[in-house]
Amino acid sequence: MSNTTRYTKTAVFLHWLLAICIFGMFALGWYMSELPKEAPKQMAYDLFDWGIYSWQLSEEVSPRTFYFNLHKSLGVTIFALILFRILWRVTHKPPALLASYKAWERKLATGTHHLLYLMMVALPLSGIIMATYSKYGIKWFGAEFIKGLDNTPMRELFKEVHEIIGVIILLVLILHIVGALKHKFIDRDDTLKRML
Repeated sequence: MSNTTRYTKTAVFLHWLLAICIFGMFALGWYMSELPKEAPKQMAYDLFDWGIYSWQLSEEVSPRTFYFNLHKSLGVTIFALILFRILWRVTHKPPALLASYKAWERKLATGTHHLLYLMMVALPLSGIIMATYSKYGIKWFGAEFIKGLDNTPMRELFKEVHEIIGVIILLVLILHIVGALKHKFIDRDDTLKRML
């Protein structure tokens, strides 16, 4: 396969890194939402109780506070990565779609990619806005980043927006994955190889 039909190494790296980050953030979101609001405060946390890494803190916080702050910190970081990925995509022309694609496949692939990029921006942005309207604001890995505005109605609105966008991006990701698997196992073309 010639290099003109493949994505650049940077595009491939960002694609898989952001895929891992997005699925990881969904897992973290579900995990932290199940944590009780009242729990003993601690100075250190064994991440997800896996026994791999213990995170030391400068002050005692509850498990819920720790994981919510971690989610916000990672969200801000991933948002910066997404913006970098978009900049990369705008300044580096992607390879042309395979000639074997049918017209409807071209339209679906293009539409799915555009919607995915839109949702990748909207999801962390809505989370950042939601956190800004909370009374806690955002601490980026412990450092004061954005002060909270303590506006409960606006926080609740953006919480709902964040959750709706989350559902939409999951559906679009499933469509994206199903499309890639179709090209791999049914069409048996080089679509997946372009991003490996």
